[in-house]
Amino acid sequence: MFGLLCRAFAASVVLSLSAGAVSADMVMSQSNDPTAELGESLNEMLIAERRVIATMPGNRLKKLVEPPAPRAVEERRFDRQWIDAQPVARGGAEWACLAEALYFEARGESLEGIFAVAEVILNRVDARRYPDTVCGVINQGTGERYRCQFTYNCDGLAETIHEPRAYERVGKVARMMLDGMPRTLTGGATYYHTKAVGPHWAKVFDRTATIDDHHFYVNPVYVSRSRIE
Repeated sequence: MFGLLCRAFAASVVLSLSAGAVSADMVMSQSNDPTAELGESLNEMLIAERRVIATMPGNRLKKLVEPPAPRAVEERRFDRQWIDAQPVARGGAEWACLAEALYFEARGESLEGIFAVAEVILNRVDARRYPDTVCGVINQGTGERYRCQFTYNCDGLAETIHEPRAYERVGKVARMMLDGMPRTLTGGATYYHTKAVGPHWAKVFDRTATIDDHHFYVNPVYVSRSRIE
């Protein structure tokens, strides 16, 4: 669109100079203005663009117009001594949802494994086929036993935090990931499962990584569609 505007402006400058060379009193007729049709086309494009923007979810629109948050930590290390030396993390609802999920889904994994599970959750937030908030992704499908996306939300057990040290640790991971820590561990995975189970979808999905007790996957159908789009 910027290129079209530049060309329209250049055309108007050339026409104005040409008119001045013939007669200082000449006024170009609007009916013969070659930029008039272009102006109408640009207006139609702007109207269509506004319609598309109006249908976008608030969080995704926010991501388009706001720059990414700066990373809280420049260098990530996968040892507990490093993570324990980081400041205690705090945050709002999105942070609380991510920290809770990491606690119940991955607190027994290595630090690398905890980061990997966080990647999957945030990859889903960015994918159009899932809710566009962390809490929405984590709570998707809850209400029916063992039919939710994250087992701890529908296993019938109370979500009680008994290990405050572990919760503090995963809370730091959650804060770093929400602040823009690169997702380089799972190859864009949006699925994972423990080695103890063998879900039917794992036979057709592409495995992208294995970290600790988890296998990570992408759905090849959605991957190819996103490339086409």
